[in-house]
Amino acid sequence: MKSNKKELPIDQWEELFNTLKARFEKNKSRHKDIEWTLILAKLEANIEKLWSLSEMERTGGEPDVVGYDKKLDEYIFMDCSAESPNGRRSVCYDHYALEKRKENKPKNSAVNMADVMGIDILTEEQYCELQKLGNFDTKTSSWIITPSDIRKLGGAIFADYRYCKIFVYHNGAESYYASRGFRGSLRV
Repeated sequence: MKSNKKELPIDQWEELFNTLKARFEKNKSRHKDIEWTLILAKLEANIEKLWSLSEMERTGGEPDVVGYDKKLDEYIFMDCSAESPNGRRSVCYDHYALEKRKENKPKNSAVNMADVMGIDILTEEQYCELQKLGNFDTKTSSWIITPSDIRKLGGAIFADYRYCKIFVYHNGAESYYASRGFRGSLRV
């Protein structure tokens, strides 16, 4: 779980709540049997998470509730934008890859951005679960958490959805493309 010390100003709470509620109501199939009032109460009790949700929204992620963890009593938000969030594209995988690249460096890395935002990059399992809720990344791709054995060899993995199938690929961690970003999750 990531943590950050940034706070969303109180005067921006209502706008964020309204945006999240509208998306929640528009996409009920993503969160059957979950009530907005319970989510709102949880958000109000965990105001330190509002800045991260706001950053997910600001960067084009369109966060929405995709599940509830009964054991931990946490709602799970994920980026549900149709394509990889526009404000998080053209990034390499992590800081080491960013530093290794000598020419034409991207401005940032997925791991760095997620850490600053206080969110977690999706795992392969989470990415596959998200795809059960709709068709995401049909024109883009998203970095996903890379196992350490692959990362140690210089690689990183990403995923997309083409031809009615989820594809998980590999690339050098220092690579970046205008159509590749990353999706995140946040537990509240």
